[in-house]
Amino acid sequence: MMLETIKKEFPIFRKRGVKPLAYFDNAATTQKPDVVLERMDAFYRSKNAPVHRGVYALAEAATAKYEGVRGHVKDFINAEHRKEIIFTSGATASINMVVSGVANAFLHRGDRILLSDMEHHAMIVPWQAAALRKKIKIDFVPLTAEGRINLSVYKKLLAKHKPKFVGITHVSNVLGTENPVREMVALAHAVGALVLVDAAQSVAHLDVDVQNLNCDFMAFSGHKMYGPTGIGVLYGKKELLEKLPPQVFGGHMIEQVTRTKTTYAPLPKKFEAGTAPVAEVIGLGAAISFLQKIGLKTIAKNESSLTAYALRALKNVSGLTLLGPATADARAPIFSFTIAGIHPHDIATLLDREGIAVRAGHHCAQILHESFSLDASVRVSLCVYNTPAEIDRLVVALNAIQKKFQS
Repeated sequence: MMLETIKKEFPIFRKRGVKPLAYFDNAATTQKPDVVLERMDAFYRSKNAPVHRGVYALAEAATAKYEGVRGHVKDFINAEHRKEIIFTSGATASINMVVSGVANAFLHRGDRILLSDMEHHAMIVPWQAAALRKKIKIDFVPLTAEGRINLSVYKKLLAKHKPKFVGITHVSNVLGTENPVREMVALAHAVGALVLVDAAQSVAHLDVDVQNLNCDFMAFSGHKMYGPTGIGVLYGKKELLEKLPPQVFGGHMIEQVTRTKTTYAPLPKKFEAGTAPVAEVIGLGAAISFLQKIGLKTIAKNESSLTAYALRALKNVSGLTLLGPATADARAPIFSFTIAGIHPHDIATLLDREGIAVRAGHHCAQILHESFSLDASVRVSLCVYNTPAEIDRLVVALNAIQKKFQS
């Protein structure tokens, strides 16, 4: 698949208008290619059946497709075992599952948890709830002025507090910063901590290998990697998942139920209670195939060039202050910024009139914004179908907005 023709794979961009859509909110959710929509539609039209329980041909075929995607995800992130792949409703559900399970099974009053100031609320809020319940303490690693995790402080906090758990975002959803996760995991393991990596912003952009990173858990969502909403993945090392208690109870996750007790099914069923989201899992598999057809290395190379181009272009906007790293090194194509004297929501509203879709607000990262003394920012997040020409449109529109507010 040629990069210059990729946009044609997405029906939302085939609509013609005076101002074609420049979609820059990919960190929130990506658009969906034909292959994802067609696979899901085909399932519902001619192959719909519940998985695992039926012995008739239609159900067995659906089960084979569903479980086939589990193997596909395993290979995509290079997990060791299929049973280490748990389907959830999204990255938020995956993180909550780990936090609740770890807090209930492994933590005690006075234990320490280590997060960073760039974490998404989906990582912070569950731990704050667990901290109240279990009387544990959360520490935060500050950021450098450039918007990277301060590794020297990280090392000192690990040595001082010996945390039992570390939560790390692979790529910041605000700053675009790619964290040195492999090094951070090794340092955390050296003091006995378990590590969860939030990969929601990385799996569509980088070649993610969980065995190479050696993380204990990883979470990501389908809808940020060209797949459907309502489906996500929790990866966990087999020996840890076997010790972790389930957090959602009901059908499918049981082995036997009597009037006095329930025994749970083995992995991965233990964590997949209820009716499975079969069409969403099939859509996730199609999205992974889409990414693999292009190639993660090709995507990373192209997006690195796009990042460098955007960083240069944004310098031509008067009054613009960029958050995060100023170079494309270890940086994803996510750009959050402010423009002096103009509220981010006003910028987003005026850009929308030009057919340019961006995000404005705190991006579920209020602690990060507070560290930069901000309430909100404008976020432009790019992916495989964005182009330099769209970035040029953005710069022209931002300069026009800036002049409008000056007049």
